[in-house]
Amino acid sequence: MFLKNLSLTNYRNYESLSLSFDGQIQLFIGNNAQGKTNVLESIYVLALAKSHRTPRDKELIGWEADYAAIRSDVLRRYGSVRLELQLTAKGKRAKINGMEQQKLSAYVGALNVVMFAPEDLSIVKGAPAQRRRFIDMEIGQVSPTYLYYLSNYNKVLAQRNQLLKDLGMKKSNSLEMLAIWNTQLADLAVKLLRKRFEFIRKLETWAQEIHTGITDGRELLSLHYQNSSPVTEEMSAEQAVDQLLAAYEEVRDREIMRGSTMIGPHRDDFSLKMNNMDVQTYGSQGQQRTSALSIKLAEIELIKEEVGEYPVLLLDDVLSELDEHRQTLLLETIKDRVQTFVSTTGVEGLKHQVLQQASRFYVKEGKISGER
Repeated sequence: MFLKNLSLTNYRNYESLSLSFDGQIQLFIGNNAQGKTNVLESIYVLALAKSHRTPRDKELIGWEADYAAIRSDVLRRYGSVRLELQLTAKGKRAKINGMEQQKLSAYVGALNVVMFAPEDLSIVKGAPAQRRRFIDMEIGQVSPTYLYYLSNYNKVLAQRNQLLKDLGMKKSNSLEMLAIWNTQLADLAVKLLRKRFEFIRKLETWAQEIHTGITDGRELLSLHYQNSSPVTEEMSAEQAVDQLLAAYEEVRDREIMRGSTMIGPHRDDFSLKMNNMDVQTYGSQGQQRTSALSIKLAEIELIKEEVGEYPVLLLDDVLSELDEHRQTLLLETIKDRVQTFVSTTGVEGLKHQVLQQASRFYVKEGKISGER
């Protein structure tokens, strides 16, 4: 997978930008708050139709502009694909080879990316919502049906929560309607859970191998899905739905009192353990950082396994956060295989041969000078 070019219109602090890429590594160099991260973010948004930095699309649109647009020609193993994404106050319009996609789930996956930024340590030590978002975004890249089920799940969940609130406030007494929402939610929840179980299992396989290499075999990393429901990976779909429906019945009175759904994928989490020690709670900063790096490198290999080619890698000001050993491991992993975009404030500490051969772009106040 290879981005041949990138065009931005009214995207954050870029009124108009057009870049071409021919090398494997692209270095964006400049002081903070100049627009380096905005370039990498735009590639992420082009791929996933949402930002890793903000849930509000209007923040991506330039000051006093009505819309923002991102375009790129992406070289895939089956040929070149033109991707276009337009952001407005009313929503998004996504096109593949000039054809507008009616659903974003049909668009996401045309370009696969892995983003690694300092805030990605939140995967290890952040709140459960951050890890759920990580799972949803990564599975969605390789499984459009997952995004479809997730969208429907969130719609049904909102309807069920509203009914629970109405029941609690005596605005409704329709337990029959609750039973209907239960059936729909359980069916969608099981579809999501089966995908999540599979994803965590595959991610663990890759992450364990990588982590063992980083630590010279001293540490064994394991991932554990933390389920708020009684559903297990071994259950058939029918058994899982039955278990969920029984669980909904068991907590029904408490849910009505709270006005929210207490069980399901929207409440789940996953944990990381190192030699059976919880990394989030007891791991040192170095161990947490190594775990995050292992997860990110595992993502690259997992996407390659799923789609048949490597994703584009986005390293947003992260190399300075890694010591020389971790830098070397990361750069040797991507060498000659993964097109990589790197943002950095300077190149003084980046001595690896891979970076010496990179194309360089200098960023200042939303302007990018010619590569040198």
